[in-house]
Amino acid sequence: MKAEDPQTDAKAPRTARGERTRRAILDAAAAEFGEKGFHEGSISGITRRAGCALGSFYTYFDTKDAVFRALVTDMSAQVRDYVGPRIAAAPDQISAEREGLLSFLEFARAHKEIYRIIDEAEFVDQAAYRSHYETTVDRITRRLRAAADRGEVRDDITEVHAWAIMGMNVFLGLRYGVWDESETPVEVARIANDMLARGIAP
Repeated sequence: MKAEDPQTDAKAPRTARGERTRRAILDAAAAEFGEKGFHEGSISGITRRAGCALGSFYTYFDTKDAVFRALVTDMSAQVRDYVGPRIAAAPDQISAEREGLLSFLEFARAHKEIYRIIDEAEFVDQAAYRSHYETTVDRITRRLRAAADRGEVRDDITEVHAWAIMGMNVFLGLRYGVWDESETPVEVARIANDMLARGIAP
């Protein structure tokens, strides 16, 4: 019997081939749910997009709900893995926040389905929805507090600051990553970062 991921009820693959199949199913689920939504999307639609048999789906996921939960967790991890290295390479925390937003805007433009999937998670799986945002805020809070210890940002940083930064990034990603691409990610990140560094006081 395959080990299960306690967060998603998904069964972990034991071989490289199994991992490729599971990856193909998750990518196909992103396309299926991103295009049709959770309720209209189907397991048969996912397996058709993945080019695999129905039995292969049930090797790793018991239900449509299970693959959706796994997908929310997977998309959160994809964002983290795409954004994280650029944040880590920045010379200071203010620059790191600019790089974080810039790379998130790039990710959102390449994966527009993320917004529909995460938004639907609020109604399909409240725990996965909350976890997506709470784990993101936890990462931001930890890096801001570390930066405060280094003297790179104000020393009264709290979780409220982290939620504010994440909220800004989420809605800028929606506006300039999904709805409209007329403004360059570099310029959006520059303006937002200037506000973050200096506020909006005259």
